[in-house]
Parts: sequence; C-alpha cells; structure tokens
Amino acid sequence: MEQLHLNPCTRLAGSIKLPGSKSISNRTLLLAALSGGSTLVRDLLDSDDIRHMLSALKLLGVKIEQQGDSRDFRVQGCGGAFPVKNAELFLGNAGTAFRPLTAALALMGGSYQLSGVPRMHERPIGDLVDALNAAGARIEYLGQPGFPPLAVSPADVRCAAPIQVKGNVSSQFLTALLMALPLTGGQAEIEVVGELISKPYIEITLNLMARFGVRVERDGWQRFVIPGGQHYISPGEVYVEGDASSASYFLAAGALAGGPVRVEGVGEASIQGDVRFAEALERMGASVRRGDNWIEARAEGRLKAIDLDCNHIPDAAMTLAVAALAAEGTTTLRNIASWRVKETDRLSAMATELRKVGATVEEGPDYIRVTRRRR
Repeated sequence: MEQLHLNPCTRLAGSIKLPGSKSISNRTLLLAALSGGSTLVRDLLDSDDIRHMLSALKLLGVKIEQQGDSRDFRVQGCGGAFPVKNAELFLGNAGTAFRPLTAALALMGGSYQLSGVPRMHERPIGDLVDALNAAGARIEYLGQPGFPPLAVSPADVRCAAPIQVKGNVSSQFLTALLMALPLTGGQAEIEVVGELISKPYIEITLNLMARFGVRVERDGWQRFVIPGGQHYISPGEVYVEGDASSASYFLAAGALAGGPVRVEGVGEASIQGDVRFAEALERMGASVRRGDNWIEARAEGRLKAIDLDCNHIPDAAMTLAVAALAAEGTTTLRNIASWRVKETDRLSAMATELRKVGATVEEGPDYIRVTRRRR
C-alpha cells in the first residue's frame, strides 16, 4: 500500500491561484454547447467530471477545440439541438455531467444511453426522471429503478402544467430542469417540493443562464418560471472562477497554522456560495480579509467551536469538520444530508476518518458533531 508521510508544520503562509470551479465549468460547457454562436471558455477546470462532459458533448456532435496548451476551450454551439441523435455516453462518477445531460437529452428527440461507474449507479436520479417523464419524456431505468444507467427515447416534452421536483436530495435535479426546459421554446414552471438544499448552486445556475440570455423568474425557492420564446445565445467569452470549495482547504490552513494564506480566483465578486466558508472561519475566531478576487485568512489564537446550518456551504462544510479538530468545544454542522449521496457517503467517511485521529464524533442523518481530542 502506498503511504504519504506528512510532517507537522509550525507555520504556513503564502498565496495560491485556484483551479477553476467544477460547478461553473460543467454548467458553462453545456450552456455553450446548447447556445447559438461560438463561446470561448477560459480557465476551464481539468478534472474527471469536466473530461467526461467534454467527451460526451463531442460524441453528441458538438465542436470543441482546446486553445493550444491552455485551459481555454472554444465551443461551437448547436443552437439547442445536438447533431447526433443516437449515442451511448459513459459519464464516470460525474454527477455534474450526468444529471444535466439527462434532462437535455430528454428533449433532443433521439435515443441515448447514459451510464457510469458502479458508484454512479448507486446515486439517486429518480426524482429528476419522474419530473421529466411527467412532462412527457421517455426515460427508462436499465438497472435498479430510481438509479442509473438510463435509456432516453424520443418524446414530445411539453410543460402545460407545472413540473414538480423534490428539493431535499440534490439541487442538481433542479439545475438540470432549469437548464434544459428553455429548449422546449414555451413557458415552463417548476415547483420545488419540500426544502431546497444547496441553494447557492441554484444561484450559480441562474447566473450562468442569464449570461447566455435566458431569464428565470422565481418566487422564493419554491417556484421558478422560465418565460417562453427564449433561446441560449453565446456571450462570446466566459471566464471560469476559481473553485471556492477548494479555496476552503487553504483558508483553513491559514486559520490553523498562523498564515496569512491568500487564495486568488474567488472573492467578494464570486457567484459561488462556498465563498461564505470564510464567514464560518471568522465565527470560529480566524482573521479574514477580502477583495473582489481574493480572500486571505490568518490565525488569531485558538479556534472556537460553532453550531452552523451548512445549507449555504454544503461542500466547503467538510473542511469545517476538519478545522473542528483544533477548536475548543464541540462543533455541530447541520443540514448536510446531501453528503450521503455524493461520489461516496461523505458523512460516514468523514466521521470514520475523524475518529482515527482521536476526535469524538456523533453522526446523524443530516448532521455531524465533532469534539477535538484532549491532550
């Protein structure tokens, strides 16, 4: 077994340029592919999720060219209709590709199969499939009902009545519907059943849709209306922000090991909810400074425990669980049920690993409590 030995460090300081945001990268790629015109996507993330989306879009007939050795890609939009009408897509464990592509392909009038790695076939997709089929789509399960792999057949999808989708499993289901339904050409209304989790990711979706020319009206977080007659139009160029979830690791390091540590690529102008991780660090006692495109954290004495609803920072909240190892008291992180349906059961995995380093951990269905080891 390979081992990685980490020696203790007494102080950590410096700056780092963040890789691109996964959420923004894959949303932008799909919107660019569906739009009219050519889009230059700059600073695209290099990761498995993005590689699977790029591969799938190319198989669907979308022309995509990397600009030299850079992370800039030119996407030639297909005007709302993928040229290829019969394809088998392997999407690995990329939820940010699988869910939105399922919805878009349901409206393409073609025959498609979507599959992934074994873990992807354990991740729920039934709420999205139910919502699409209720609007006239023809999506069938090729394995266990409610889970991938899927077969999509030609169908006439219409939005005569509001489409209902549950909001308490994954915000990616709502994102998928929002991004796909403008392709019908008519007005579409979506009703969210129950509490919507991970709201900041919906804000990312709405922001990017607006950049590509599609406006969505919403009543709180329960009702979304997409007026008819709208089409995706390329904005010409889109810059992918640095990944705010990744920023949390380095900001926490600054708060734990002296600092200052500065991350570049996200800041007060970011459209990502996970930038609010810095607010949680401040509550724990760290010193934080911000600019439009940077955030900096440093230690101000020992951290203190907090009790936090993490609906607004579901991914970055995992870093708070680790920071709790250095905090006085018991840290409680709530509203994190979505951790359980990711590429692994993140909640269970986090509890297991924290116990290995001596923490006392209480794991609930949608919360975790962490108390540091007493020396």
